[in-house]
Amino acid sequence: MKATRRSLLAAPMLAVPALRPARAAGWPDRPVRIVVSFTAGGTTDIIARLVGAHLSDLWGQPVVIENRPGAGGNIGTEYVARSAPDGYTLLVASVGPLAVNMSLYKSMPYDSRKDLAAITLLAGVPNILVVAPDFPARSVAELVALAKAKPGGLSYGSTGVGTSSHLSGALMDQMAGVQTTHVPYRGAVALNDLLSRRVDFMFATIPSVIEQIRAGKLRAMAVSSLHRSRSAPDVPAMAELGFPGFDASSWFGMVAPAGTPPELVRKISSDAASILKRPDIEKQMVDQGADPVGNSPAEFAAFISAEIDRWSEVVRRSGAVPE
Repeated sequence: MKATRRSLLAAPMLAVPALRPARAAGWPDRPVRIVVSFTAGGTTDIIARLVGAHLSDLWGQPVVIENRPGAGGNIGTEYVARSAPDGYTLLVASVGPLAVNMSLYKSMPYDSRKDLAAITLLAGVPNILVVAPDFPARSVAELVALAKAKPGGLSYGSTGVGTSSHLSGALMDQMAGVQTTHVPYRGAVALNDLLSRRVDFMFATIPSVIEQIRAGKLRAMAVSSLHRSRSAPDVPAMAELGFPGFDASSWFGMVAPAGTPPELVRKISSDAASILKRPDIEKQMVDQGADPVGNSPAEFAAFISAEIDRWSEVVRRSGAVPE
């Protein structure tokens, strides 16, 4: 997902930290903690650990990754939102807790626009529509035809209600005018049931399935971003296949508690962006299925606000409710 796909500056801005005396010069003088709002081993965790390791080298201080999963990412995100705004507690989270959950949950323990300070969009990670190698449909068009012939007869797995893997399937149903059955799982268990044909298809993040695709254990049909992914250039985008404007990608970014000094937010953003722009890191991330970004705090703040608005309509039409 590209942060430039719409006029970002036209969107409402997240809370801008109040101006405080400069503190960036002596920071950090002790370990920095990066909270991940999902379990270890998932895409959010992988990206946080990759960036965190290089930030540790750059800052000369340990960067400790702390997993605080639960409630669709809300538990870890709320924890950071309530933490001291001193730059020593940061969050790496995804589109779910930073944008989708704002409309998915009736009551939220934080407001992404008011309680968090955007630092940078780390990476866009398109979802990829995958099926078992022997699945009868050989294309998205054939998949849609099967779904129309058997309303509710095809099932798709996701990593949970309200996740981008769920809403990608819901958006396909809405745009194609079909009805498929959503089967939510907790995390990566969905992939196991896809491999064993307990569900028919899945929109999965590219890093979670790229090795299975390369090994021939899964067959890729399309990516959920507006354009093809650098990680899978031979796989067409849904927009190329009769779904104009289809964009249901995951993305992962870094934020801090609102009130973190602006000069410190800018420093962390600049340092993270410098890592993402290194050719070796860029290649490593692309090879794993992620498109590195590294934009400014203002750009990322506007992007989050635009995503909150965009996903609210998809959530409303899907009828999704939290588990």
